[in-house]
Amino acid sequence: MYTVDKNRNEHNIQFAAENDRTAARRIFDLSSFYSEKPSLFYIEALEPSLILQIEHKDLLDLFTHHHKFDRNFRIIIEQKFIELQNRLLGNISSTAEERYLAFLEQYPELSNRIANTQIASYLGITPEFLRKIRKDITRHG
Repeated sequence: MYTVDKNRNEHNIQFAAENDRTAARRIFDLSSFYSEKPSLFYIEALEPSLILQIEHKDLLDLFTHHHKFDRNFRIIIEQKFIELQNRLLGNISSTAEERYLAFLEQYPELSNRIANTQIASYLGITPEFLRKIRKDITRHG
């Protein structure tokens, strides 16, 4: 999930990988869904993926008539909220290298499958600085 600013810079907000142990495999724009307004984000599948879509009214109907679905969705939302809180905390209190190491821990299989520009954008750094971090990590083992 990413957005593009007025200078046409891409800002990656979130990734999903097939082997994630959490709700992180699910990407959605809850704000757009509930406001029923166009999203500020793009959601792009970088590899073949299973994409599920549901109309707003149909999801609300599922919540009303199938309480297990409602509960599972609430748990997913809670997990996403915690994940985003932790990411925000990391962004304001961690070094770029620490954020990169956290990215590798959360998405170990993605680091060699997505572009460095996307990883750098997610970390809030330039691709050049990401190369320096990778070089330093390799050098210091």
